[in-house]
Amino acid sequence: MNIDGRNEKISNLKAEIEKLKYQDLGFKVLKLSKSNFKQWQQIQGKDAEALEKQMELFIDPVSENATTENVVYELLLKSGKDLNSKLEHKENYYCVNDNEMILMLEKATQEIADAVIKERPQKVIALDRLFKDNDQLKTNTSLQMKDAGIEFKTI
Repeated sequence: MNIDGRNEKISNLKAEIEKLKYQDLGFKVLKLSKSNFKQWQQIQGKDAEALEKQMELFIDPVSENATTENVVYELLLKSGKDLNSKLEHKENYYCVNDNEMILMLEKATQEIADAVIKERPQKVIALDRLFKDNDQLKTNTSLQMKDAGIEFKTI
């Protein structure tokens, strides 16, 4: 082997070592904690003002301190999926187990809905707040998912 061949081989090995330096070999530690979704509190008596306040809290059922990652794992569990499910974060949604289920937790537009439908998941779960003030988008998304044979649920 000539010197150029050795230098090329050394360069390739150095590049491979650099890739291995940044390889994620870690693991996740999960612990049971309170839900990331607000819990309904039973109103005692017929206090209309208390009921109104309770209902206002549920305009957005996601807790203020919830993180997207925590919501993803909670929805995995609530959907009967394993915590070791394969998760892939695409631009605006999460794919679970190679499109078995898609979670829309960040943004909802017609373009995103079209991209999700192209993935052909069995089920899609979206946060209702993503459709705020756009009932037309929510209805269209729901109907398009139904036409494509995809179970669509909003929370």
